Amino acid sequence: MRPFRIDIPQAALDDLDRRIADARWPAELPGVRWDRGVPLEYLKDLADHWRTKFDWRAVEDRLNQVPQYVTEIDGVDVHFLHVRSPEPTATPLILTHGWPGSVTEFLDVIGPLTDPAAHGGDPGDAFHVVIPSLPGYGFSGAPAEAGWGVKRVARAWAELMASLGYDRYIAQGGDWGSSISLHLGLADPEHVAGVHVNMLVTIPPEDPAAMAALDATDAARLAHAAAFEEDGTGWRKIQSTRPQTLAYALTDSPVGQLAWIAEKYKEWTSSKDAPEEAVERDQLLAVASVYWLTASAGTSAQLYYESNRTVEDFLETWAGPWPLTMPVGVTYFAGDIVRPVRAFAERILPTLAHWTEHDRGGHFAALEQPGPFVDDVREFARKLR
Repeated sequence: MRPFRIDIPQAALDDLDRRIADARWPAELPGVRWDRGVPLEYLKDLADHWRTKFDWRAVEDRLNQVPQYVTEIDGVDVHFLHVRSPEPTATPLILTHGWPGSVTEFLDVIGPLTDPAAHGGDPGDAFHVVIPSLPGYGFSGAPAEAGWGVKRVARAWAELMASLGYDRYIAQGGDWGSSISLHLGLADPEHVAGVHVNMLVTIPPEDPAAMAALDATDAARLAHAAAFEEDGTGWRKIQSTRPQTLAYALTDSPVGQLAWIAEKYKEWTSSKDAPEEAVERDQLLAVASVYWLTASAGTSAQLYYESNRTVEDFLETWAGPWPLTMPVGVTYFAGDIVRPVRAFAERILPTLAHWTEHDRGGHFAALEQPGPFVDDVREFARKLR
């Protein structure tokens, strides 16, 4: 393991500045707002903020205050944050982000998770926290060969936790981190004490009685899922089938990369009119900057091709069943684009031991609602003692 420090060359920041200033903007139909994608005037304003007001060096300094390392696993350099708690009996916890996310979304929860006493909490709720960047994402290296799907990432995480000396740990994640954490429980059952996810895909079973038993809330969630599949999954289709073609555009245009990400922070969160209603503008730009400065638009999309290209891939990656031997916890934040049905979850998760629902927050739970996120992870961990 090698200590790691982020140090983006000034030339890269100057290049970003120039590219935004020289952006070539498309036309837009009047009055369409977000219906056909990110509105032109909104993106112009956000890009101008990125160029003239956003401070990457402040983000870089904050990240560099957290101990970071790189280690080679299965031929890939894996970057991770690793913060040990001052409490000797703390529980190891691995947090996994998704797309379009990064390790930056966990910065506000590291302190409360590792040192609850310093944040008004119970020292008994402390965790040793490990936060890796997915292969091909951010400051991790990109795989040089095909085959890096969620199962292989899960096996890499098992190796990472073993190399850190953690014999019993909790896996937590959302988006890709949800699937990876569940697969980690399957891959390393001797050491995973529990799995906690803040996103769960629940597909209706082929059982008319199960469908007839749904209440109005769950029926609305199914209707939402159908609408989302019809209108909201264009990103998934192209990243799952032609990630390399997309990479040329997003790696060459910071405005294109920004739009590709900002759209998801508007649609997948609790915001109504703009992403800033759910996350601060600079938090969104920190995520976009990580993707741009590491040129990881294309390499991050490869995970979709590996794990989501066909219907069979999708079902294996997301649908379960999950024959886990350890307890599983699910928390749902109402603004999330993925809305689980508990009755269906109980069919695919035989060890479901924890279920909570929050009326605020969305897909990027740790970033949007760090307090409730921390509380929920703590509550789940207490059930494992």
